[in-house]
Amino acid sequence: MYVSHLSLTQFRNYARLEIDLPARMHLFQGENAQGKTNLLEAIYYLATTKSPLASFDRELMRWEADDEVLPHSYVLGRFVRRQQEHAIEVALVKEPVINGNGDSGPVFRRQIKLDGVVKRAIDVVGQLNVVLFLPEDIDLVAGAPGGRRHYLDVLLCQIDAVYCRTLSRYNRVLTQRNALLKQLRDGSMGQAELPYWDEQLSSLGAVVLSARLQACLALAARAAEYQAQLTSGREALALRYESSAAAMVTGGSIAGDANPEAQKSLLRQALTKSLGDDRIRGVTQVGPHRDDVRFEINGHDATIYGSRGQQRTVALALKLGEVDLMTARVGEPPVLLLDDVVSELDRLRSDCLVQTLDRAEQVLLTTTDLHHLPTAFRERGQVWRVEQGAITPQ
Repeated sequence: MYVSHLSLTQFRNYARLEIDLPARMHLFQGENAQGKTNLLEAIYYLATTKSPLASFDRELMRWEADDEVLPHSYVLGRFVRRQQEHAIEVALVKEPVINGNGDSGPVFRRQIKLDGVVKRAIDVVGQLNVVLFLPEDIDLVAGAPGGRRHYLDVLLCQIDAVYCRTLSRYNRVLTQRNALLKQLRDGSMGQAELPYWDEQLSSLGAVVLSARLQACLALAARAAEYQAQLTSGREALALRYESSAAAMVTGGSIAGDANPEAQKSLLRQALTKSLGDDRIRGVTQVGPHRDDVRFEINGHDATIYGSRGQQRTVALALKLGEVDLMTARVGEPPVLLLDDVVSELDRLRSDCLVQTLDRAEQVLLTTTDLHHLPTAFRERGQVWRVEQGAITPQ
């Protein structure tokens, strides 16, 4: 799998870009704030329909686009999957809106196409598979639980269309249940509707939980192997999925059986047990949206007790495991996107990363200085110069 061509119009700092990308390693060199990260962001955006760095699509539109009659941003990626070429394109248009009071304000409209046919975002995710390596990956270990849940969701949505649709439905049902809880708290609604939403939430949540548990088991085995390689066998890594439902029902956080029926029963019990507090707070406090993933190094919680170096190594082991898991599930390696992460690696970690990159069909890597990269990278990669939103081969 590889991206054969990328076209950008008014995206971030790119006014216009057309670039062909053969299946190989590509090294993008340039100073900070020249557009290196934006290039990787565009490819990730095509694969997931979400930016890894922006909260809103409007942030992706180049500032100067406002000078146009109809401000817009456009991203097109042609890619080869199982030896067949496909294309994903995303158009973002900024339109003025005038309400009944005469006030005006912009609205951003997005259209996504797969092979020229308009699609929903949920139907495009997973067509192009990518794994993104960022310096901020350490937050997967050191950061808040929400980041770890998001990481699992993005991974699973790329390899499991059923999971992606189920997660979307789960979030909609969760919103409905929370709205009902607020009405119950305020006394404006009885609880006759609650059993229906509890049944929906537990059924959908069970599918989400089951997929996450299976993914964590697969990731745990692969990441543990990489952690051992990266530390010359000094550190044993364990990965544990912590279930808020299990904590509510049993007092422990071990999720247990990945069977959806077992997880549904657990969720129903947890929702019943937490109902009183849920009504007081007006939110659902148990379920996949409140779960976490824990990492242990030699039996100790890496989030609490791990050094920054250890946490960074765990994050790298996790991402390398993700590449292997995605390859196994999809049948071919994903496109690898590395944003200025190689320069921070020592020889041992760099060598381990090189082995993974060698198995990929395409790698896009950014750096401020080519001499910060291992010789093996410089020898096999096509070098590009990135400067002020322009990319030229070297």
